[in-house]
Amino acid sequence: MNDLLFDGPASLVVTSIAAPNAVLRELAGQCKARGLSFFVIGDVPSPKDFLLDGCDFYSLDRQRTTGLKIAELLPTRHYARKNIGYLLAMRSRPSWLLETDDDNLPLPGFWASRERMQRVRSLSGFGWANVYAYFSEANIWPRGLPLDAIQARLPEFESLPELQTDCPIQQGLADGNPDVDAIFRMIFPLPAYFIPKRQVALGDGAWCPFNSQNTAWSPAAYPLLYLPSYCSFRMTDIWRSFVAQRIAWENGWSVLFRSADVVQERNEHSLMKDFADEVPGYLHNRAIGEKLAGLKLKAGIENIGENLIRCYEEFVRLTVVGAEEIALVKAWTADIAALA
Repeated sequence: MNDLLFDGPASLVVTSIAAPNAVLRELAGQCKARGLSFFVIGDVPSPKDFLLDGCDFYSLDRQRTTGLKIAELLPTRHYARKNIGYLLAMRSRPSWLLETDDDNLPLPGFWASRERMQRVRSLSGFGWANVYAYFSEANIWPRGLPLDAIQARLPEFESLPELQTDCPIQQGLADGNPDVDAIFRMIFPLPAYFIPKRQVALGDGAWCPFNSQNTAWSPAAYPLLYLPSYCSFRMTDIWRSFVAQRIAWENGWSVLFRSADVVQERNEHSLMKDFADEVPGYLHNRAIGEKLAGLKLKAGIENIGENLIRCYEEFVRLTVVGAEEIALVKAWTADIAALA
């Protein structure tokens, strides 16, 4: 996918089953004022009369008229229907694709221009790294980090080398009610706030889960947006992040983590249900990383689709994702190819 062909204004993608709320209205108003396309992807429980100036809402019926192969295959009542939004956004050839959720209120920094090349403190070859430790002195970790990696001592932030780094994937943190797992929420108090005006890049051999609630993607990395469907809601974006990091290493890319530029006002959740949905990650995330690291993948943007399929075939072999996933990945890669 040639970055030079993707030079339009940024696009924003959200999936939501809510009626227009304060966050959605703020996102829509900001996108309209800034000339950004804003796609909201609905699902079975979405209001039939959803209407919000400044956003392009896709009901289930409308999703099925898009001509996208994946639209006919994705299960309903699943967060991974967001994949349709990504593909629709790509059709507008955006220079960056932004994503968030309907309970994340954007701060001014969310709308700042993004630069793919960054001179930034960088960590490589470390294994599992609790990146939140670079943004907080509290005992806090991101959802999806293996539990036995929480206490692993990181190199001091000031000791990390500053390198010119290619960062086509950029994860912003969230203040207030950040993306932590159910174990954290049941044990420690919230809200929590992160050190401002800081960023760090993770390169080859350094793992940290990242989420879909505040992430910016440059065109070269668009194929890595794919969210798996045949796994739990609490793992879909986490396991996507592992696949994205592994393929990024083949291309000399790093994932940039940056200080919070949204405040999460979290929708209602059952913490015990969240915990149950996170159990596959608690049990398998370290092994998944080891298996992905051992795969023989190919460098080059032209090989990302093949690499995606190989990674998800490994998930199926590990029996953490259903075999039905492969047809979806292949439909995704076909839809990506049709954009060319």
